Amino acid sequence: MAEETEKIKAPTAAQLNAARRFVAEHGKPSKAVVENIGRAGARVVLVGADGALGDVLVPAPATGEALVEAVADLEPAEWDAETVNATRIGPEHRRRMAGPRARR
Repeated sequence: MAEETEKIKAPTAAQLNAARRFVAEHGKPSKAVVENIGRAGARVVLVGADGALGDVLVPAPATGEALVEAVADLEPAEWDAETVNATRIGPEHRRRMAGPRARR
């Protein structure tokens, strides 16, 4: 079996700034769930202390984990009851996520 020598790609300044800005705008501590989205990389879903949702796309799950470690007051999380219950999804967000057919 061949060894994988894949390097962990560090998060970019833009990705770090987006996560830091989210924490500053939505409270400390904020939570981050790293979701593998296949070849596209990973999505770091951010949940603010106020329940707001945000995300940052990164090239790999390991990059997402590195992003979480690098941002102060951003805690790693899973989609457990505590994290899910911390989210506050308003009607505008629901409409946006429902897509164009729901807006008719």
